[in-house]
Amino acid sequence: MENLDVTVLRTLHGWRAQGQRALLATVVRTWGSSPRPVGSIMALCETGAVVGSVSGGCIEDDLIYRYSRAHTAPAGAAPMAGITHEIPDGAPERVKYGVSADEAHRFGLPCGGTLELVLEFNPDAASLLALVQTLADGQMVQRRTEMASGRVELRAVTAPSPLIDDSEVLANTFGPEYRMLLIGAGQLTEYLATMALFSGFAVTVCDPREEYRAAWQVSGVTLLTEMPDDVVRDFKVDRRSCVIALTHDPKLDDLALLEALETEAFYVGAIGSRRNNEARHARMIEHFDQTPESLVRLRGPIGIYIGSKTPPEIAVSIMAEVLAVKNGVPLPRDMDVTHAKNALTDVTAEPSGPACFSPTTAR
Repeated sequence: MENLDVTVLRTLHGWRAQGQRALLATVVRTWGSSPRPVGSIMALCETGAVVGSVSGGCIEDDLIYRYSRAHTAPAGAAPMAGITHEIPDGAPERVKYGVSADEAHRFGLPCGGTLELVLEFNPDAASLLALVQTLADGQMVQRRTEMASGRVELRAVTAPSPLIDDSEVLANTFGPEYRMLLIGAGQLTEYLATMALFSGFAVTVCDPREEYRAAWQVSGVTLLTEMPDDVVRDFKVDRRSCVIALTHDPKLDDLALLEALETEAFYVGAIGSRRNNEARHARMIEHFDQTPESLVRLRGPIGIYIGSKTPPEIAVSIMAEVLAVKNGVPLPRDMDVTHAKNALTDVTAEPSGPACFSPTTAR
């Protein structure tokens, strides 16, 4: 499953390339609570087909009613003035939802929520194709729309930036898909790959061991047979990539992890216990001229502490940590596996009594 923005843009291009009228809606401003963040996009075809989201569904229903041949009004909605049931031509327009408490309730916005959208009518198919192809090549792009004319310019950028809406230009930055490279094709990898796919990652699995690859069952994943360190070198790892070693085999994991640490990967980690993690660091320092400082980015034991025991539970733990790091969310220290297990050991070692608390209940 590809990145949602890429899916929206690719689908919108398909509609326009077929000569269908369509619009692109972008969330440009929110006040109070809102279902979707600034920069979120959706596309609407004249047939009423929708891809992407700017709300929990009610605003999408209203846009369908306003701008498509699907004439069914949203549940409980009164007819609106100016509805043509046809996507018009012309310059982009702004529309606000949830200005009044009654509207907020009708459109399913949280209490006090207000949402402003920019609607671009019938975006140019050639420009959309160029944008989609650039993203497919792994490049980040800023799409700039002149509000007065609707003219679009694409600019290559090297880092994400907040949406710009200064009344003259709307600039939204789109990045290529996030990618996950998993070393080892075991059962845990199948669960983690599945979760990564529905989280919008492009997933590659590397395992030179035929006996593991033969049992692989997850579709939509690129399966490679080369040695992991060679795969990391050829993977063109960037800041939207993560590399995770899951084999427990130093011959496969260690060199690949060292290669990954030389890249801009936003997450590099390996499965294993606290003891295994300490042994891995010791090997790398003794045999590969590493230092504690050079290994700071190497995560392990990976995942957040949720008491996971089974492969699917461990995959949930790892995926949660990957998404937190991707989204720039600092995790509480008591969710770190090493800290949580050390705390659990300390509590277990203490004599029972009123001052002792379970790690699951202490706050």
